[in-house]
Amino acid sequence: MPAASQIRALIVDDQASIRQVLANSMAEIGFTNIAQRKDGKEYLEQNPTHLVISDFNMPVMDGLALLRAVRNNPKIQKVAFIILTSEASKDLVQEAVKAGVNNFLAKPYTVAKLREVLEKVFGPIK
Repeated sequence: MPAASQIRALIVDDQASIRQVLANSMAEIGFTNIAQRKDGKEYLEQNPTHLVISDFNMPVMDGLALLRAVRNNPKIQKVAFIILTSEASKDLVQEAVKAGVNNFLAKPYTVAKLREVLEKVFGPIK
């Protein structure tokens, strides 16, 4: 049972307000080590991270492209990856599962739903 405070997380979204709301929700669960970036690939390559929560729909590198880049990089490929989306189409889900996503978080979400999704990835979080 990992402590939320021991999990290093990265939130990737092109909108700062979305990143901040998600960071606040994670803090309610007990996360304390949360980085926020508009584009996470470079950050991940330089900073040990346990978890990425990435928006699917972003202009430069979407969440699926970031997921593929992570899974193709031996240095960071074991990072847990959750895609945040308001448009979970069957095609997106299939492509993301094929690429190695750990879970999805649908917008809008509650803190309880966020905890549930995180616990499906990490097991019970204290």
